[in-house]
Amino acid sequence: MILEFSEKGIVFFPDPTLVGTPKDYGLTYEEVWLTAADGVKLHGWWVPKEGAPVLLWFHGNAGNISHRLENIKLLLDRVGVSVFIFDYREYGKSEGRISREGTYLDAAAAYLYLAECRKVPPRDIVLFGRSLGTALATDLAAKVPCRSLILESAYTNSQDMARLYAPFLFDWRPSVPYDNLGKIGQIRVPVLVIHGEDDEIIPVDMGRRVFAAAAEPKELYIIPRAHHNDTYLVGGREYFQRLQSFIFPKKD
Repeated sequence: MILEFSEKGIVFFPDPTLVGTPKDYGLTYEEVWLTAADGVKLHGWWVPKEGAPVLLWFHGNAGNISHRLENIKLLLDRVGVSVFIFDYREYGKSEGRISREGTYLDAAAAYLYLAECRKVPPRDIVLFGRSLGTALATDLAAKVPCRSLILESAYTNSQDMARLYAPFLFDWRPSVPYDNLGKIGQIRVPVLVIHGEDDEIIPVDMGRRVFAAAAEPKELYIIPRAHHNDTYLVGGREYFQRLQSFIFPKKD
């Protein structure tokens, strides 16, 4: 029980300070406030591109949405999608205290915001998870309709990560686990798994295992020489082309 309350600084690394906004990159955007099912207020940015599907972004375990600004700009310019990115509780301007249970509620609230407030149809919502966020995107894709699912730097589950980084926690099983490997087989939309070949945080083998467990249609994109936090930089033009061709598949 003690461990469940001590994961801040072990699993979660929230940063409350925003270092910029989309305006700094010449992007038109709206500040968004939404409320999770337990009443916690969350903050995000709606960065639209007219007539484009929306990338609903579940970010990793460190920093906040402002640390993804360059990537947001490139996604709009090179892939041609709108972006809705938000902070989990305790990250950035979002209120509350971080917890596994809370992140699931936050993910659901973000989807409802797009579906109910923005009236975005499911066929235009792409769920995009990075690192920690892959478990939230996968869980949501198993529960709600969407266009497709993109997992970048995905891990198998909480237990495997604990074995990797805290082997002294023998057979640790959190009460609310993250579990890409156990849930990915339930997904019935196209899945793209992206991983850096030299990822030093989440071994590429974990990404391969998640991909192997996914149902068709699915794609695997391993980026040579890429690490955990530089996939889009190392991948460069090909990275964004792969995203574009996956989100906008050519019709026969």
